[in-house]
Amino acid sequence: MAGGDSPAETKKGSSKTSKNSKDSSKESTLKQKSPAEFFAENKNIAGFDNPGKSLYTTVRELVENALDSSESISELPEVEVTIEEIGKSKFNSMIGLIDRERVDTKLYDDYETDKAREKRLVKEARASEIQAKNLASGKKNKEPGVSKVLKARGEASYYKVTCKDNGKGMPHDDIPNMFGRDLRIVLLTVLSGTKYGLKQTRGKFGLGAKMALIWSKMSTGLPIEISSSMKSQNYVTFCRLDIDIHRNIPHIHLHEKKANKEKWHGAEIQVVIEGNWTTYRSKILHYMRQMAVITPYAQFLFRFISETPEKNVTVKFTRRTDVMPPIPIETKHHPSSVDLLLIKRLVTDTSKKTLLQFLQNEFVNINKNLAARLIGEMGPDFSPGMAVKSVTSQQMVRIHQLFRQAKFDDPSGDCLSPAGEYNLRLGIIKELHPDMVATHSGSAQVFEGHPFIVEAGVSVGGRDVKQASHILLLFIHGINIFRFANRIPLLFEQGGDVVTRTALKRINWNSYKINQTQDKIGVFVSIVSTKIPFKGTGKEYIGDDISEIATAVKSAIQQCCIQLKSKIVKRLQAREQQERKRSLSRYIPDATGAVYEVLKQMTEEHTKKRKRYKEEETAMLEKVSKLIITKETLKEKLAEHVEQVDYEMALEYATQSGVSEEPRANIYLQQLNPNHSNFIDLHSPTFVFRLIL
Repeated sequence: MAGGDSPAETKKGSSKTSKNSKDSSKESTLKQKSPAEFFAENKNIAGFDNPGKSLYTTVRELVENALDSSESISELPEVEVTIEEIGKSKFNSMIGLIDRERVDTKLYDDYETDKAREKRLVKEARASEIQAKNLASGKKNKEPGVSKVLKARGEASYYKVTCKDNGKGMPHDDIPNMFGRDLRIVLLTVLSGTKYGLKQTRGKFGLGAKMALIWSKMSTGLPIEISSSMKSQNYVTFCRLDIDIHRNIPHIHLHEKKANKEKWHGAEIQVVIEGNWTTYRSKILHYMRQMAVITPYAQFLFRFISETPEKNVTVKFTRRTDVMPPIPIETKHHPSSVDLLLIKRLVTDTSKKTLLQFLQNEFVNINKNLAARLIGEMGPDFSPGMAVKSVTSQQMVRIHQLFRQAKFDDPSGDCLSPAGEYNLRLGIIKELHPDMVATHSGSAQVFEGHPFIVEAGVSVGGRDVKQASHILLLFIHGINIFRFANRIPLLFEQGGDVVTRTALKRINWNSYKINQTQDKIGVFVSIVSTKIPFKGTGKEYIGDDISEIATAVKSAIQQCCIQLKSKIVKRLQAREQQERKRSLSRYIPDATGAVYEVLKQMTEEHTKKRKRYKEEETAMLEKVSKLIITKETLKEKLAEHVEQVDYEMALEYATQSGVSEEPRANIYLQQLNPNHSNFIDLHSPTFVFRLIL
């Protein structure tokens, strides 16, 4: 076959082409995997490692979404969280499955053989016999353990999680896409930040309820239900949907409008998932309590509804203040914080025409003069007026290299929203009731071009601290440690965290008059930043290898300790003074008796004229003989003298400490009228004074 391929070659080429086509198709399939499918296969990245952790993460994400929603419209948050236990029969009825009795019992994992049953019954009989003997002899019996019900490996526990808030709500038409389709945008945000800049956010991944929806789809197959209404809307949107994980699109079951008779605004999200309340009960309650510490301006109501009413839990964390932190502000990227990929994306997305405008407007701390100097340093291939879209990949590398080497002013911390000393102090006092507490808020500092602020609080004593240290808190060497990042609690992987290591290894507690082994110490550290440098895939702790953060944490804790030392020294001096007064008072009866006996003896000698006394002494002896001066009157006078000496010493100490004793008058504060809207708040690190106009 002249000028053509042989049939064998054609067949071989066709086979090769077919193989390449299959490989290409396979590669194309891998590239087109949806973001929802990616997170479904890597759910541990978002904190859905197991059923218990998934229940905790679902609650956490919903609560943080609710707080963000309320704060975005400057509304004092009111969050209600309900976890309802769903039994097997109820769950089966929800999915339309009829319960079926076991036929082949040996097929199941929890099958108990006759020998095992006999062994268990003998053990239970022996335990009952021991209890009867102890009861007869008057010995105290241990509480009988609850007989464990064997649970098959495949038997799961299901829970309905509901979270309701008073936030801004969601637009009616956007709800399906917000929960079922926008995961692609979320994935981009997780990997490289927001499109146009940086912002302090609560979420660790930005997934929120989307990952809960995916977990619900994977574990129960049931849809999620959303009710939402925005301010001034006369209707409530109700939407029931699930997600097509492979296609990353929402599957809408119902999407309708209902009358909003109560004028409610906010969102209520309800999801049914597989979980484990027993193993993560303490973590969930701990999370809610710590959230109440860091957000005392919010009100939380938590309920757990069990199939067994005795196991129900209801906890209310009341609002302590109406002072909210400012809303975080989105800021541009700092030149020293960007990488090559981000520079390429900014060049692609920018609306600016020239390179000079791009540098001046897309980054912080680059003004027109500095931008021109940077362009001049880049080389002859760059000019201020060159089109930014014409910048090549090699030129982007040059820009990146210069950004890493050049010196820029540190970014400002004005874009951050720390909790504030006032709120942190209120939260600690409200939840832990300590004997003493000190707080400190550090100035904004910088790590790799990202500003961060460290706030700390240290408490001593408190009626709830000891109990909490064994049940809810990290308790190491007498220290209860609370860690917060962007105003959310961190509960896992405490040992490697910078706060834990600093509190245990870098603070000499004895030098601040704090006994680490005897005192109940609480350490609270909150770090806010546009980028929290978490460690590990779970993002549960901040590493100890960042010197800037470690130094700031140590300094903040030390500042709190210095404040506490002053208070402790004053308390010790007051205690010594009380002890001195107590010692003097203890000897008053003996001293009174001895003095009175001497006076009686002198009176007898004076009466018998054995000895003459001066006129003043004679007058006093006459009072003794007439019982005007008695043992009791002497005792009263000595007690008054001790009180006077104690007062004078206290006044002298107060004067030395800079406190003057001035006349005082009672003042009465009227109840705040909620209708007052014309007022000015004067803020201090430790209090807020409201002036009503």
